Amino acid sequence: METASTPPVEAVTSDTKSRTKHNSTSRQIRGSSLMLVGRTISMVANFAIQVLIVRYLSKANYGAFAYAMSFVTLGQTIATFGLDRAITRFVPIYHERRDYNKMFGTILLVIGTIVSLGTLMVLSAYAFQDVIGQTLLNEKEGDKAQVIALLLILIGLAPVQALDDLIAAMFAIFASPRAIFFRKYILSPGLKLSVVLLLMLFGSDEFFLASGYLAAGILGTTVYGFTLFRTLQKQQLFKELHFKSLTVPARELFAFTIPLLTSDLVYVLMSSSDAVLLGHFKSTSDVAAFRAILPSAVLNQFVLQSFTILFTPIASRLFARDDYEGINNLYWQTAVWTSVLSFPIFALTFSMANPLTVILYGQKYASSAVLLALLSFGYYFNAALGFNGLTLKVYGRLRYIVIINILAAIINIAINLLLIPQYGALGAACGTCGTMVIHNLLKQAGLRFGTGIRLFDWKYVKVYASIIIAALGLLAFQWVLPQNYSWKQPYIYISFAVTGAVALAVVALNRKSLNIEQTFPELLRIPLMRKFFT
Repeated sequence: METASTPPVEAVTSDTKSRTKHNSTSRQIRGSSLMLVGRTISMVANFAIQVLIVRYLSKANYGAFAYAMSFVTLGQTIATFGLDRAITRFVPIYHERRDYNKMFGTILLVIGTIVSLGTLMVLSAYAFQDVIGQTLLNEKEGDKAQVIALLLILIGLAPVQALDDLIAAMFAIFASPRAIFFRKYILSPGLKLSVVLLLMLFGSDEFFLASGYLAAGILGTTVYGFTLFRTLQKQQLFKELHFKSLTVPARELFAFTIPLLTSDLVYVLMSSSDAVLLGHFKSTSDVAAFRAILPSAVLNQFVLQSFTILFTPIASRLFARDDYEGINNLYWQTAVWTSVLSFPIFALTFSMANPLTVILYGQKYASSAVLLALLSFGYYFNAALGFNGLTLKVYGRLRYIVIINILAAIINIAINLLLIPQYGALGAACGTCGTMVIHNLLKQAGLRFGTGIRLFDWKYVKVYASIIIAALGLLAFQWVLPQNYSWKQPYIYISFAVTGAVALAVVALNRKSLNIEQTFPELLRIPLMRKFFT
């Protein structure tokens, strides 16, 4: 018989589910926040690398390097085949269910597929180098030969980086975030920075840079792979590996992977195809104008990408438990964190695009400022809506994903073919921004009607309203200032100070929506942080 002090069974069950939902969301954000710290370090290093390369190389030479890298990005996407993220869905489920035969069968299938496709990419680059050279209509033969030579060096990065992405996904499943931290966010950018510093020290050219990038990629992936092997060995998982009883869920895996690949190809088309079409219709200098500022715009997604590596495994485990309310909570809480923490970058790259471009890349790239503003808006819009695409994939809404991805790819190519021949890099930026907005609206609609997750959680309306008002206010403030950008001008420092103050105000205004007390109680032990967030 129940006593007065004994809660009903339903209450206990409800409370247990509530704690499980909160613990999953908290673990996602806490673990991802270590990734955020690491990605911040990596972001600073990679940003410095980008600025140094753009300033050191001539605009034409940087354009040739960027043009070759656009093919590498496409090759890496095809070689990865979406399997790095498919594995974060299937392997956690099999591991949770202790179905080790399927778990190891999936891992071995993914490794074999990536190695095979990566090798095919390298061989294809050598076999069709003449065809690639013909895409550069307005370049001289010597310039075409330069691009092809760079491509044949850099194409080796396609399978190397594909394997690196796979290993990172495996670490997200079997290891703590700390295990990913050093390799992904310290070693990799450190190796690249060393290559760039040696490039400048010895006065070398873009071919030295390409060779150094390839060597750094091979070294980093080798270290990463060895560390993963030792991690699995310590967890004694290899004791569960029995080759005779392996089950390879190829059909299930590839049925899930194809939508992932189409999603990847959409984003590759919005960067690589822009560079290819600019090189085809215009020149490598136009490629440089577009690609130089692209990394700055992509910075708007670095918080989102930091949360990505742990989102899918946790959402997949909640899906396996039929905890749909937990997924809804995980989705919107992560989206709010991403929106607020990404805002300082958005404020700099969108509202202050003009001074930022000139100060970082020099007067020769001044015309790229409007491109930075357009691209930043598109990438931030994508980040602010959260993991709508990944959530659709966790729910298995594959057909819808394929349809909207193909539609987005068609829209992007059509806009580029229409605008690039006439407007050059500006047309490419308009095409990329417009496609990203349309694509994300379609994903958000699918999220509402395909998963039951709320189209918009109105308790967070203050968060998004404050971001819009702050961004437009900073943009208006920038317009009234003089347009002569230099570190010698005092109003430049005023602009940065105002931007920083507004960014902090946005974080402070939305501190309750971030749910700091439950997600990061340790943070409140620091007096300054406690005063700021409570």
